[in-house]
Amino acid sequence: MEWRANGILLSVRRHGENAAIIQTMTAEHGRHAGLVHGGAGRKLAATLQPGNLLALRWRSRLSENLGTFEAELIHSYASDAMADREALATLESMRALVCTFLPERADTSLYPLTLLVLDVLNDARGRRLAYAQWEVALLAELGFALDLRRCAASGSADDLCYVSPRSGRAVSRAAGAAYADRLLPLPGFLARGDSGADPSDFADALTMTGHFLEQWAGRSLDLKTLPPARERLAALSLRSKAL
Repeated sequence: MEWRANGILLSVRRHGENAAIIQTMTAEHGRHAGLVHGGAGRKLAATLQPGNLLALRWRSRLSENLGTFEAELIHSYASDAMADREALATLESMRALVCTFLPERADTSLYPLTLLVLDVLNDARGRRLAYAQWEVALLAELGFALDLRRCAASGSADDLCYVSPRSGRAVSRAAGAAYADRLLPLPGFLARGDSGADPSDFADALTMTGHFLEQWAGRSLDLKTLPPARERLAALSLRSKAL
């Protein structure tokens, strides 16, 4: 068995003296693990940085076996994120959510949007928009799609600013005014598809998507909390909002 594909490196775990087991994300094979001979050595240290885009070759005698990877670096997104605390936290959160929620060895429509987030890591407004959209897309891929296009009460597409925590449907300002303290925020950039997001709107977006990731997706897997990396990104966004 053999396949070749480009993939995003999700995690690296040392195996034995000089090998490593890596987890990758590809469009055709989803979250996929394999052994890299020499993966714990200096020669591949720069290549096997979580978040990097790799050219992968996977081989195994049987399809159900772990198999081995050969990996070549295409782009070092890991180094792109190092200079920006929020960019690094975004990358770590995205990797953690993929490893937590996506099934192994299943194709995923989330791959192109994941690459988009990586491509805009150094653009703060674009990164916040892309990542918030990515979490909405992750929920949809897991079977928990949100409806952010029209008001659940009136059917209007105007002035949407809340989301029902029970149904995951948008609510307009007028329809939700009496229940505002019980509704989740819907940032305008998600409702309108703006070109970017400021820190305050990004924090509101993470509050909203975080609720559904924890209460819907997390509970379906019997998880009590979201991954620590996702919690760190949310906490960082709230601190930025307060400034």
